[in-house]
Amino acid sequence: PFWHIAMPCGEDGNHPISYGTNNMSREFIRLDSGEIGHTGVRSYFSFSNTHSRSWMGSGINQRKHIDFGLQKDWNNGSNAKLFVSWNSEDFTIDAYPDSTAFENYKRTGEGYGRNSDPTSDNYWKNNNDHWNQIFLTAPVHVVLPAKFTFDLQSYFSFGQGWDASPGNNTAYGMNYSPAEGRNYTNFFLENEARQVGVVAKLGYDVDRHNHVSFGYWYENNQTIQSYPLSYTMANGSTPSPNAAAYQNTYSNETFGVSGVNAGYELHALFIQDTAKYFNDKLQIHAGFKFVMSDAWDKGWNSAASNWTYGKNLSPGASVGRMGANTTEPLPQLSIGYTFNNHHQIYVNAEGDYREPSANDLGWLTPGSNQKMLKNQYSIKEELGYRYHDKYVMFDLSLFHYNVTNRILSTYIGANQFMPIEGGNQTMRGFDAMIASRPIHGFSPYASFEYLHATQDSNVTDPTTNTPYAAKGQQAIMAPRIMANFGLTYKYKGFFANAAVHYTGPQSVALDNSERMPGYVTDTLSLGYHFKPFMYAKSPTFKLNFSNLTGSIVRTGAMGAIYHAGTQGGYPVYYGASSPLGRYANGNSFMVEPRFTMTGSVSTSF
Repeated sequence: PFWHIAMPCGEDGNHPISYGTNNMSREFIRLDSGEIGHTGVRSYFSFSNTHSRSWMGSGINQRKHIDFGLQKDWNNGSNAKLFVSWNSEDFTIDAYPDSTAFENYKRTGEGYGRNSDPTSDNYWKNNNDHWNQIFLTAPVHVVLPAKFTFDLQSYFSFGQGWDASPGNNTAYGMNYSPAEGRNYTNFFLENEARQVGVVAKLGYDVDRHNHVSFGYWYENNQTIQSYPLSYTMANGSTPSPNAAAYQNTYSNETFGVSGVNAGYELHALFIQDTAKYFNDKLQIHAGFKFVMSDAWDKGWNSAASNWTYGKNLSPGASVGRMGANTTEPLPQLSIGYTFNNHHQIYVNAEGDYREPSANDLGWLTPGSNQKMLKNQYSIKEELGYRYHDKYVMFDLSLFHYNVTNRILSTYIGANQFMPIEGGNQTMRGFDAMIASRPIHGFSPYASFEYLHATQDSNVTDPTTNTPYAAKGQQAIMAPRIMANFGLTYKYKGFFANAAVHYTGPQSVALDNSERMPGYVTDTLSLGYHFKPFMYAKSPTFKLNFSNLTGSIVRTGAMGAIYHAGTQGGYPVYYGASSPLGRYANGNSFMVEPRFTMTGSVSTSF
């Protein structure tokens, strides 16, 4: 047939029909064309829909996703592909507790999630996110004469949407207006988030041992944001920020609609060689990339002519600009040697960097004591050994990282983050993994990591000019120990998988003044592959369980902070039941959701 329905099943996590805890439902379908005639062309189309309630408090989450792929193959090995993806999400912005709110929840069961009171700052319909994203890529691989190959990959991404949170009307200084008898909504409006780029690469087989390639990468990125104020709708929910009937004209015109227009242009040249010797037992990959980037951030404000943390955007006239031109050399080397069918050693070394987002530049106030964020640069080295036979697989690697000018984010509420300078860090340790091939249907797996990460420099909060003694402390969000154990079982059509994960205690403040204890999480899945029945080729039923023990634990920090009791100079709203809310002291945390169960039915036709 020209089209046939393929509904992936089994243990890969893709299921066309699922239902579970928190009223979670998920539907997925994929259509594959197969080869169309004898053209060498094939394509697929997939659609998924997911719906759920928030696991704590009130809130509804919805997601729709479409993928489309098209590929043409030629007999000489050349091919051309087209991939288009669309994603649409409407979800409740979770509330995140500080340590006090978490301990209160653990002790009393009093939740910190959103509520259903339309007059409350914590009303879930006034704390939500809407986002639409489309992504397109078209890679082409051409096999040329005389041992040449050419690859060209272009890509394009475009997104629009907004985050909504209880507004702060400058005229009244609070979310609720007694004079007008209604609440407000602040918008973090993403008018445009666009990214376009292309990578061109020419390869050449120098001899039977070496393949050399060199190329060029170009990328252009632009983000336009604004932060208007609107009235909530009559039922207390968020309107569209573009709905003129709800826009707070007085506040927006009098106090200004601030925002930012930011982006960057990137050029990179690279060259690499892959060499194979001794019947491919020795493989060496060496490369070098040189990156040149020009980032810019200009702001404006409709009623003022001064910077407000750099995020002042006004329709019409730009009143400020920040920028940074940077270059980074990025070497890379990897060597692997296979002694025989069982033993291999490998070495990896590379330089890597992270550039601050162009939007992040706008958080820095020109003329203040805040310095421009520098590029984060990392030097990484790894030495490893692998062993495998018909019974067991084992891997051990030693690693060492040096990071300078680490860029961290601190959570400031309403799904927004502010960058901070994290200083320098050193990280060293080892990873070990062992897994068994099936023995009477059982396949155990275990891994262990030891990480000794330390802060190499003191830090200063530029918003308050307060220094903190961080040097020598355990690096932030870097637990010393992480361990996993898993067990898979298969017998005829039955399959099961259980996993337990442990993460050790960690620092959640740069000066180690606030910490998070270690925690354990667990998952279990059970299922059965039925024999083909009529048109159903692979009917499968599966049950997934998480947090079987019902543990109430923190599983991560929302961001970095300098010191317990501060959040980069900003108080953080975590969603209390009080009309005006409360603010977090110290860091905000992600919490392991309660016990959940999901059942899935899938097949292909």
